[in-house]
This record gives sequence, C-alpha cells and structure tokens, in this order.
Amino acid sequence: MRHRISGRILGRDAGHRKALFRNLVRELYLHGRIITTEAKARAIRADAEKLITKAKNNIAEGAGRVHASRQLVAYLNDKTVTKKVFDEIAPRYASRNGGYTRIIKIGKRQGDAADMAIIELVEGEASA
Repeated sequence: MRHRISGRILGRDAGHRKALFRNLVRELYLHGRIITTEAKARAIRADAEKLITKAKNNIAEGAGRVHASRQLVAYLNDKTVTKKVFDEIAPRYASRNGGYTRIIKIGKRQGDAADMAIIELVEGEASA
C-alpha cells in the first residue's frame, strides 16, 4: 500500500531520480520547452514552478536574492541557467501567481508506446 508516500519513483533510485529531475528542469529553463514522457513531465512540474516562484519573490531584495540564487545554483548545478531564471524567466511572471508551465500530451512513442508530452513555460507578459 502507498499510504502517505508522495512523489513519483519512476523506477530509479534516489540519486538517479534527483539527477534526472535536475537535468530536465535545467533543460526546460534553457530551451523553454522539452519533449519527454508524461510521467516525467508531471514529476518535474512542481520543482520547476517552485524554483521560478523562489526567484520571483527574491528579485528585488538584496540579501534575499543572494540566498535564493545559491539555492537555485545548488539545485540546477549551473550558474548561467540560474542567472537566466533571475534575469529573464522570473520577471516574465511578475504578475502571475503560479501556473508557469503547461503540459501538452502528444500521443504515444513508437518504440515502447510510452505516453509522451511537451512541457513548456507559458508565455508571460514580456513575450506577449
């Protein structure tokens, strides 16, 4: 029984799963959209949105931004992507309270019939 067990395991051990989620979120921020399985897209959605919220809430603050940026670097393992989140992505959603990503189902993968999906950052006010 799965009582009080949260999160998606995806058939991986903890370290592999953590690395997978970090890599997928980093690529999402770099490219704006990625194609992956529906299960992986649903699994990373919460992490991606929490990091954007953290950056958005700390954009104007001085000392708070340092701490938040270090937290993002610790998660993403990439200073350039962290800079992009703070300078480009977070300001785009300044007037939006969550819902920064969307998942679009695109059918089944030919090789193993896995449900595929596109996860992308929704357009904010800067892009419109």
